[in-house]
Amino acid sequence: MEEHERHHVEAASALGDKDAPRVDAVIAPTLVIRRSYAMFSHVMVGSNDINASKKFYDAVLGTLGIPAGVTDEKGRIFYLSPTGVFALTTPINGAPATAANGGTIGFVVANPATVDAWHAAGVANGGTTCEEPPGVREGNLGKMYLAYLRDPCGNKICALHRM
Repeated sequence: MEEHERHHVEAASALGDKDAPRVDAVIAPTLVIRRSYAMFSHVMVGSNDINASKKFYDAVLGTLGIPAGVTDEKGRIFYLSPTGVFALTTPINGAPATAANGGTIGFVVANPATVDAWHAAGVANGGTTCEEPPGVREGNLGKMYLAYLRDPCGNKICALHRM
């Protein structure tokens, strides 16, 4: 076990969780983010151009080690990871897909270099940068290295590495 992983397990144990799994970060004395537990089963976003969206997400998620999306019999695209699924679909009601106003989907990233690679892959594959350039931000949840993009359909996404 690496030093930083040992520290996180010790912190979780100190909080009374004797069977604590590996954790990603301790961001406050009472809040531990666990890597072995997922909050969501899946996240699905709408697309008006499923091929452009697949090209974009194959590139950005590929920088995170996630294999290229697989297409089901309904034309939906699925990206599978050990902790959940990210998916693309054309809206089933036939109306155009729209981006969530105020919505952001954040992806956990291992290190700042991968955040930068994620951002570059997104811009090179039809995404547009938004907010500030990739870099360090500090706030109530601690120090983070992150980047924001809009996908080809306008959905706002983020790559985030907790420091």
